[in-house]
Amino acid sequence: MADKSKPTMSTIYLYVPNIIGYIRVIMNCVAFAICFSHKGLFSILYFISFVCDGIDGWFARKLNQVSTFGAVLDMVTDRISTACLLVILSQIYRPSLVFLSLLALDIASHWFQMYSTFLTGKTSHKDVKDSSSWLFRLYYGNRMFMAYCCVSCEVLYIILFLLAKNQTEDVVDVLLSSRKHSLALFLLEVLVLFGWAVKQTINIIQLKTAADACVLHDINRKQKA
Repeated sequence: MADKSKPTMSTIYLYVPNIIGYIRVIMNCVAFAICFSHKGLFSILYFISFVCDGIDGWFARKLNQVSTFGAVLDMVTDRISTACLLVILSQIYRPSLVFLSLLALDIASHWFQMYSTFLTGKTSHKDVKDSSSWLFRLYYGNRMFMAYCCVSCEVLYIILFLLAKNQTEDVVDVLLSSRKHSLALFLLEVLVLFGWAVKQTINIIQLKTAADACVLHDINRKQKA
């Protein structure tokens, strides 16, 4: 007789946080399908999907439904949704290389981090207690700080998407010109720009730290051979 206390493949796939993850995927698909025809609705759906990333994590801990599948689903959903928005911004703003570079940095740093996590035998890519960077430890060790940085990035990208009027915009000009139209919007941009800058710094540190871990793994493996 099967032990009902042991999770099966179907039960893990149907964990509450994973169901929320599926809903996030659907919301993002709908959002990007209407992004140019309904910019406001796109922004709402995109941001709600982003917020759900924190909600499913809360449910995972509350219901004891933490899973490797859920963690990977979350990261893949986050990276793909952000990548799609950055690609759109690269087609609207000049220089487009800025947004494509941010896309590459985001994907590379997280992929290296996940891979190095498995190499070092850690259970979570957020386990960076042994890092020499105080900023890196603060980012993954303080949920509020990490949330501020992540929200800042997404809000900044949404603002840029909403402000764009044509396909030849200069990103710096758009940000500076917003001061003339709305002081509140300009102050919001300043607030999220700081969080965005910290997040990009973290991505660089993460990429370097994870790359070092991969190289050390190679060295240790060759020494044992």
